[in-house]
Amino acid sequence: MENYKQKFISLSLEIGALKFGEFQLKSGRISPYFFNMGLFSSGPLIKNIGDFYAAALVSSNINYDIVFGPAYKGIPLAALSTAALAEHHQINKPFSYNRKEKKNHGEGGVIVGAPLNGHVLIVDDVVTAGTAVKEAFNLIENSNAKVAGLIVSIDRQEIGANGKSTIQELQDNFNIPVVSIAKLDDLIELIKISDDLKVHLTSIIKYIRGSNSCNQMFFNYSQHHFIVMTS
Repeated sequence: MENYKQKFISLSLEIGALKFGEFQLKSGRISPYFFNMGLFSSGPLIKNIGDFYAAALVSSNINYDIVFGPAYKGIPLAALSTAALAEHHQINKPFSYNRKEKKNHGEGGVIVGAPLNGHVLIVDDVVTAGTAVKEAFNLIENSNAKVAGLIVSIDRQEIGANGKSTIQELQDNFNIPVVSIAKLDDLIELIKISDDLKVHLTSIIKYIRGSNSCNQMFFNYSQHHFIVMTS
């Protein structure tokens, strides 16, 4: 596992942004874990988030000209990511974001910051239904730019009734790469080597079996391995 992934998960656990228990999701399902980006709520913590996004972007090798943050949660993430890219990786990229309502005074319009030109990378926190990302995609395309890809904080890797996760749907429907700082696979890998966290592994495996049963996925867990096989 890359160092930035482990640091992101470990810090999320330390501040309580990543918790284990029983949590009801928007879908109505009960999840054994929950991630709350809002708890990265201090200067040092939010700076770390920018560093994690930047590290994941560099690792992804996605080619892009500008970073775009969809309103509202994507706005600070785009700013922090571009700042971290410049500070730690000597990569200078412009960024912009959108308003929810069009402004008819001052500079006017919906887009704030750099113009949407070339290949645009979308930065957001998490993807559930993908509504905000689809809106951002349409906004970028209507500006005669192209979506280069999408980066989010965590990929839950949950399969829906159509046999695909939301992220897989976005990849297929828009033909773009979608990357994350960490995935459920990374969390499981960390749980397996942590004496304090191993107690949560069984509930997570049961949850995945339930959420992915429609995709005919089978799970074989041993003391040191977690293997996913698709038929």
